[in-house]
Amino acid sequence: MSRAVRRLAGRLRDRARSAACADDGSAVVEFLGVALLLLVPTVYLVLVLGRLQSAAFAVDGAAREAVRGFVTAQDATDGARRATAAVALALADQGLDPGAAQDGLSLVCDGECLAPGAVVTAHVAVDVGLPGVPGWLQGVVPLVVPVTATATGAVDEHRAVG
Repeated sequence: MSRAVRRLAGRLRDRARSAACADDGSAVVEFLGVALLLLVPTVYLVLVLGRLQSAAFAVDGAAREAVRGFVTAQDATDGARRATAAVALALADQGLDPGAAQDGLSLVCDGECLAPGAVVTAHVAVDVGLPGVPGWLQGVVPLVVPVTATATGAVDEHRAVG
């Protein structure tokens, strides 16, 4: 009887060893598969959020500097030129298209534009493209995300008129 028990125990050990050997290396493959499934979307999310954050910094600074440039100008034409240049510089500083400065900037004056005490509001809008999204997905996924900022400034009360 003890021989039969030893044989049975030996067979069970052999089966356990062969079952353990059959799974060798599959954990590494499973880990790599799961890691890729999690890593690729995470890296894409970090890229998109970084791009949107840089655009948010750019339009915020652009709106603030556009108002500053406009309210310190001698006339409205020079003010608009200075505001556009400030927006182009702020956008280029964050790696965005400085050509969007013309279309993305709007200046609104409360009353006469450069009269002492007048309030000027600059609104800057930029469309940020999503990296790696093919054009044929436009109906399902937005290809651009609009980023906007608004800043308000007042013309100095003690400014010389004319």
